[in-house]
Amino acid sequence: MTRVALKALWARKRRLAGSFVAVFLGVSFLTGTLVLGDTLNRSIGRFFAQAYAGTDVSVRNATSVSDGPGAIRGPVDASVADRVRGVPGVAAAEPVIQGIGQLLGRDGRPIEVLGPRTAGNWLTDPRLNPYHLVEGRAPYALDEVVVNRAVARQGRLRVGDVTAVLTPRRIPVRIVGLAKFGDQDGFGGTSFTAFTLEGARRYVAGSPDRVTSVSIRAAAGVPQAALAERVRRVLPPGTEAVTGRALGDEGMSAVAKGFLTMFRAFLLVFAGVALLVGSLSIHNTFSITVAQRVRESALLRALGASRRQVLGSVVVEALAVGLVASLAGVLGGLGFATLLGGVFAAMGAALPVGGLVLTPGTVAVAVPVGLLVTLLAGLVPAVHAARTPPLAALRETAAEPPGVPRARAVAGGALLAICVALVLASVVAGDSMPVAGAAALVGVVGMVVFGPVAARYAAALLGVPLRRLTGTLARRNAVRAPRRTAGAATALMVGVGVVTLVTVLAASSEASVRSTVARSFGGDLVISATGTSSTAGFSPRLADDVARLPQTSAAAGVGVGDLRIGGRPVQVRYADPAALGRVIDLGPAARIGPGRFAVAEDVAAKRGWHAGTPVNVRFADGTSRALTVGGIYPSGGPIGGYLIPRAEWTPHDRQPQDTTVLITLRGGTDLAAAKRAVTDAARPYGAPSVRDRAAYLDAQASGVRQLLTLVYVLLALAIVIALLGIANTLSLSVHERTRELGLLRAVGMTRAQLRSMVRWESLIMAVFGTAGGLGLGLLLGWAVGRAASDGAFAAPVAQLAIIAVVGALAGVVAAVRPARRAARLDVLAAIATA
Repeated sequence: MTRVALKALWARKRRLAGSFVAVFLGVSFLTGTLVLGDTLNRSIGRFFAQAYAGTDVSVRNATSVSDGPGAIRGPVDASVADRVRGVPGVAAAEPVIQGIGQLLGRDGRPIEVLGPRTAGNWLTDPRLNPYHLVEGRAPYALDEVVVNRAVARQGRLRVGDVTAVLTPRRIPVRIVGLAKFGDQDGFGGTSFTAFTLEGARRYVAGSPDRVTSVSIRAAAGVPQAALAERVRRVLPPGTEAVTGRALGDEGMSAVAKGFLTMFRAFLLVFAGVALLVGSLSIHNTFSITVAQRVRESALLRALGASRRQVLGSVVVEALAVGLVASLAGVLGGLGFATLLGGVFAAMGAALPVGGLVLTPGTVAVAVPVGLLVTLLAGLVPAVHAARTPPLAALRETAAEPPGVPRARAVAGGALLAICVALVLASVVAGDSMPVAGAAALVGVVGMVVFGPVAARYAAALLGVPLRRLTGTLARRNAVRAPRRTAGAATALMVGVGVVTLVTVLAASSEASVRSTVARSFGGDLVISATGTSSTAGFSPRLADDVARLPQTSAAAGVGVGDLRIGGRPVQVRYADPAALGRVIDLGPAARIGPGRFAVAEDVAAKRGWHAGTPVNVRFADGTSRALTVGGIYPSGGPIGGYLIPRAEWTPHDRQPQDTTVLITLRGGTDLAAAKRAVTDAARPYGAPSVRDRAAYLDAQASGVRQLLTLVYVLLALAIVIALLGIANTLSLSVHERTRELGLLRAVGMTRAQLRSMVRWESLIMAVFGTAGGLGLGLLLGWAVGRAASDGAFAAPVAQLAIIAVVGALAGVVAAVRPARRAARLDVLAAIATA
């Protein structure tokens, strides 16, 4: 039977081409996701290995206030370097200064990079320094710097150019050298500006007796662990000695737990959607091919084949298609990983990808998943084939039963009713994402089960406007085979449903952001740092300069930093509460004084705090203080969940800077004139962006729109697979109806009419799938949006209309090849077909 199955498969290879493509694309997406994750893991690991390749031990502050990779710790006493130089086994020890340093490009604006914008000192020991010069020389004077070549190229800077570095005060510098990080032009997406040690002490550390860390090189034959233990004995309290190997592992672990985990999960969701849509297309293809081979299966049974053998023959076909497509999908995944990297780069989020990494683990996951998806999709048709009675070979049988089992209709209706009940329960419960997620799962299953019932009535209804002969025939074809219509449309329905869900969630999230920011911020202008990095900012003096402008009524600068509050690492905003209270609604929090801080309502509720609650706060320099919750302000808005008074923050930060200045203008001031005045005042500070209130609200929601664009690109694959499923269904339908089509041509139907009939049938399938997907997506978007976006719900009519039109037109595109094939049938040969 295995030989029979394989020969049958080879004889009908064109019929199963659609299944092959569906499996291939789904496995390619999955493989590409895994390959890209492994490649990033290797690339980032190599970066960290290069960063600490020559460092055997590092002495640093023992306090960590951030779990993020590359977080700069508080300083240590500079005398530590002299202490460790005398430790036996130390061959060299150099103080390291690292801090904020934004290099200005040729246009006078900070060069935008994805990672931190840092500055420090150029290490003179080439083995301790992960950078090496490729052009120019090392810095000698206080105003001379070396920069990494990637940032110099991006800022259109060359050796000999004069520019400035914001630390955050503006420092004029001359570029005397360009450096590479190992074999790369920079460390990931970071920028690095290196002064002399004295220059870094003056401009970055702000003190001659404080450094960020001390890098130590061991003498020949001294193990890292042994040297670290010796160094620990001479260190003052509050410092620690860490081996270079541990530093690399620590950085890699932080990236893996944060960015890489989220990145992989994000892409795997879309790989799962693609595989789900592909499995529906595969199931529909096998259902049709098995139904068309009813007499063949019956003949096998009549010749003595058992049900198990017939079942096995179909399973062998599914496994053969799944195996070949999965293996091809593994190779296709390499190209898909390159494509994904290009998509991120085109959106301004280039990933540090080198040569692609295909591990045995990726193959061990992708191939079995492809096989399993194909097997499960073909299992039900296989069981149906095994149940074919031998007498079916002696009579004419329909390729597919015209009706829908009553049990399926009842089960599908029940599942959809449960989905609606779960949606209502999640809305009533409020913040209930698990219930909303369960509703989504039940809804998708319900649509798949109930699809044939809905397809019969939907096809009849959608075909009402089609009055011509070709439209009437197309409607009847769709109605008489509701399972086939539903099977082809369900894959598109799932794809459109996910697109609609994401669109609604994005619009709801954007509406929520706009609403919360608009409620709390009633100002007129906002100055914002360029870029999203936490090291992007400007001097706090800018807020003072703006406050002195005659057009300004109030101006408040806001900075961002990391602390441990109540033992947890959190990101906080620091500002002058009184000044900030004049531009946004802080309520009682605007009056907090020394020894107090404020939190948002949602944070207070989550952590059980109220006004007067004492909380331990630990700063990056290792200092701990007991601060009291002095006020609670409305959630949302531009200051996040925690607000620390600037007077409490500044003593513990050697480089305080603001990322935002919120401005309220005097009554009657011309907005355009005021914006020009503020822009002029901001120019010496690196020309940060100046926006009016409307533009600021748009900027707050821009991240959601960027993510939505990326999601659309990733979901496009699922839509393509769904359209291939429709095209494959139509092709198989044309093959099944060869004699019928020949008779239509014989009684006078033209080739153009035949093409039109197939296109109308495809359009009915596409409209049914698109409409079902829109309905399901809107329902689930309402539930998930209310659970995830503070009760906000927004349905963007224009975008949803575009989705509907594109879904319908895509059905016409999917019918091009099947319609052409139908029109090319030889009339006499078609009539003679058995």
